[in-house]
Amino acid sequence: MSKSNAAANGHSLWQKMPKANAELFALTYGTLVTELVRDYESTEDINEQLEKMGYSIGVRCVDEFLAKADQAGMVIPPCRAFGETAEVLAKTGLRMFLGVSAEVQMLSDSSFSLLIYENPLSLFVELPSDPKWKNLKYSNLYCGILRGSLEQVNLRVECKFVKDVLQGDDVNEIRVELKEVLVDGAGEEYQEE
Repeated sequence: MSKSNAAANGHSLWQKMPKANAELFALTYGTLVTELVRDYESTEDINEQLEKMGYSIGVRCVDEFLAKADQAGMVIPPCRAFGETAEVLAKTGLRMFLGVSAEVQMLSDSSFSLLIYENPLSLFVELPSDPKWKNLKYSNLYCGILRGSLEQVNLRVECKFVKDVLQGDDVNEIRVELKEVLVDGAGEEYQEE
């Protein structure tokens, strides 16, 4: 799928999705992170919980993505390369669910970075200057969503924030590295005899 097709599909799907108020969404997410800060002592534990929550969301996003694309009469062809997968994520998936696009920066055949300039999760957010919070990945939910959704299409990946606007960087950058292409199909216990 070309970049322009992916962007057009993302815009079309975004128009058909029910919308939530961006401010309410950001404040609700902020409340969730605040609760995690109260419940866990280390930023590593908070980051891990956000990633786990994102993973649970991501495994459901693929079904929603494909169902909405089908309802809209769009054909999402199978991606033939990891770069195509990155473009569909950046231009169609993020646009459909969050109303934002990302730029893809290919690092190799098996890794890319998503550059997100507009982050709806971080509206109204300012992290404390206390060094204790330097390692907090406030939007780590995205990493889990990416990992969960890619696992549903048989790609085991590792995702991590490498740049964060809330930590003083000029852009949000999520690095995605392909670790394994999973075998398609049901396990042995489900195969016919």
